[in-house]
Amino acid sequence: MTKLLQEIQTYWTNRAEGYSQVNQGELHSEQKYKWQQTLLQYIPFKANKSIKILDIGTGPGFFAIILAQLGFDITAIDYTEQMLLEAKQNAGKLSEQIDFQQMDAQNLNFPDEKFDIIVTRNLTWNLENPQQAYSEWYRVLKKDGVFLNFDANWYNHLFDEQKKQAYEEDRKMVAKAHIDDHYTCTDIDAMENIARQVPLSSINRPDWDREILTKIGFTTINIIPDIWQQVWSDEEKLNYASTPMFLIKAIK
Repeated sequence: MTKLLQEIQTYWTNRAEGYSQVNQGELHSEQKYKWQQTLLQYIPFKANKSIKILDIGTGPGFFAIILAQLGFDITAIDYTEQMLLEAKQNAGKLSEQIDFQQMDAQNLNFPDEKFDIIVTRNLTWNLENPQQAYSEWYRVLKKDGVFLNFDANWYNHLFDEQKKQAYEEDRKMVAKAHIDDHYTCTDIDAMENIARQVPLSSINRPDWDREILTKIGFTTINIIPDIWQQVWSDEEKLNYASTPMFLIKAIK
C-alpha cells in the first residue's frame, strides 16, 4: 500500500459513520427513487436477475442497496473495511443478496468479462491511478457492457482561482440558507491534503475521461453534463452549485 492510498483509506475509515448517515438519509427519502429511475434510464437491460452489476467504491452501500431492491445481481466493493461494515448494516436483510468484498478499485480480483454493468459514484476523482482503474474496469466488463460513472470536478477550486471564488460563494449561500455545509462539516484539511495529491483534482473533466476511455477501447462514450439536476436534492444543489455532477456512460 502506498502512503497516499493509506492516507485515503484512513480518511474514509474516519468518515464512514458520518457518510453512512448521509446514505441512510438518501435511502429514506425521494433521493432513492430519483437515483433508481436514473440508473434504470441508462441500464439497457430488462431481465434484472440475470444482469450482473459491479458497484465500485460502494461506500455505505447506497447504489448496491437500491439496485438490489430492483432485483439485480449485485457485487459491491470498497477499499475501506469500515465502509463495508456500514454498507452491510444499511442493507439489512438485503446484505444476504449482495456480494460485499473489500478490494482496491485499481486492482480488481475478478476474471475478465464478468459483469454486464459497472456503476460508481464520486470515486474516480479520489483515485491515485484513475487510468489504471479504468483499464481494470474495462477488463472485467463484458462485451457490449455498460459503465456508468457519476462524478464531478471535486476540489478543482484548489487549483483554479475563478473556481475558488465560486466555491467560496457556495459556502456563503449555504450559510445564508442555514443548511449543513457538506464541505466544512467533514475533516476538510485532511480531504484537501488528499485532493492536492490525487491527479484528477487539477484536471479538466470529463474531457480527460473521454480521451482515456477511448484509448482503452470503449466504443461509445456519452457525457451527460447536467445529470445533477436529475438526482441532487435542493440541499446538494446549493452546496455544490459550482461543482456540477456529470455522468459518463461508456459501452465496451
